[in-house]
Amino acid sequence: MPARAYLLDAGLVSYREALELQQSLAAAVIQHGFPETVILVEHPSVVTTGRRTSETEVHLPEDTSVEVIETNRGGKSTFHGPGQLVCYPILDLNRHGKDLKRYVRDLELAIIATIAPFGMEAVTIEGLTGVWLDAPPRKLASIGIHVSRWVTTHGFALNIDLDPAPFTSWITACGLEDAQFTTMSRELGRSVSVDEVKPAAIMAMGEVFALEFDALPAADVVGLLARHAREPLATR
Repeated sequence: MPARAYLLDAGLVSYREALELQQSLAAAVIQHGFPETVILVEHPSVVTTGRRTSETEVHLPEDTSVEVIETNRGGKSTFHGPGQLVCYPILDLNRHGKDLKRYVRDLELAIIATIAPFGMEAVTIEGLTGVWLDAPPRKLASIGIHVSRWVTTHGFALNIDLDPAPFTSWITACGLEDAQFTTMSRELGRSVSVDEVKPAAIMAMGEVFALEFDALPAADVVGLLARHAREPLATR
């Protein structure tokens, strides 16, 4: 039977704000006082680095003023910007197999299911994370996760309608020297909006992780977290 979870559609928020929100929600889930939550966001342009990022990966042009943020997620460097759907699942892997490789594969399955209604067939590549279009390989979505006490933060970024040039001109994205990056709009030959893709992403996350979502308005988050922090676990 699907479990109840929150869905927070936060819109366009800064990367730092979203990171703080993830950390707060993860702490609440770890304490068994808050339901699992899936966050959907877009970010203003930002470069983020992961635990395996090398010193040579970030090579911003001198005339480019974009923030570079170091994170605790796995993986290497990546780019976020408007027109990209970013999904941050705050999930308790005690419910989903306690297997990190399986969790990454499930995220890939959710991305593949998200784009399927648009007539797009995606693949995964052995030894690499993320979702690709084939012949020739073009990367459509990136994945980077962090897990603490089996509760997840970070997640995936699906390129929908943005210029993919920063993936190669600003950074060596994902540490891949010769990779091509693409977007749904580019592949479909029409403009696709993030809002157009969100319902398919929500459905896919629900199906893959056996979740039924209740909408969580952004204005309610702080109050709910505060209430759960005040109440003894036995009363919840």
